[in-house]
Amino acid sequence: MFWVLFLLLACAAAAVSCGRLCLAAVRAAEGERAEDTVRTGAHVLSDHELSLYETAFLSGGPVRVVDVTLVSMARGHRLLLAHTGWATVVDPVGRDTMERSVLGAIGPAGQSRTAPLRAATAAGDAVRALADGLVTAGLAVPEAARSAVTAAVRQVRAATVAVVVLGAVATLTPGQGAETQDTPVALWFALPLLLTLSCLAIARIEIHPYTRWASPVGQRLLAARPAAAGSLFAVALRGLRAVDDPQVRAALSE
Repeated sequence: MFWVLFLLLACAAAAVSCGRLCLAAVRAAEGERAEDTVRTGAHVLSDHELSLYETAFLSGGPVRVVDVTLVSMARGHRLLLAHTGWATVVDPVGRDTMERSVLGAIGPAGQSRTAPLRAATAAGDAVRALADGLVTAGLAVPEAARSAVTAAVRQVRAATVAVVVLGAVATLTPGQGAETQDTPVALWFALPLLLTLSCLAIARIEIHPYTRWASPVGQRLLAARPAAAGSLFAVALRGLRAVDDPQVRAALSE
């Protein structure tokens, strides 16, 4: 009967993780409703045309904003992006806050590896201000809610794996036997496994919007945003795979 201990551990893991996910989803939904007044009062949302940086953030978050900025500067010959993963300043005058943030992250040396450059700019004040504005407008999911839901989903996935492993150990442990009375040991572990899988399936439908950068309102605006192939808006919406310059794409893939 030592397998019962494994069963209790599996049930505990499933219950705790699913409970955390439900709680995170409820809190995210409450935050969504709390923003309703802001959204309904801001009539501009229905007519608002997303800017390039707003489109990038809602599609792929801070790093996408940085990538679009770097591609824009490279196309304007203000920044040289080498396929070896180095960024070199050509024009030290930024045209907007994002470009100035990039130049500030590169520093006075005028050259930087693209990986640390992207990370530093993504964490900079310019991107943070853009994110705060989109959250206030109801177009982006708050970072706290998005992180909480994402972490909870990961925990449920981990619990699913744990249930399978514990079930296998309980079934294969010598002396435990394949059955207990008329019920196979493995069948008992199907109960917590069903709980976690059902929770993940429901989360895929009901909670998935809260794991994205854009809120449901922001997602509708993104869907209505046209983007010609090879344009900066295409890069903002689809990421590096939309970059038509292989050298720039290689530089940002480092």
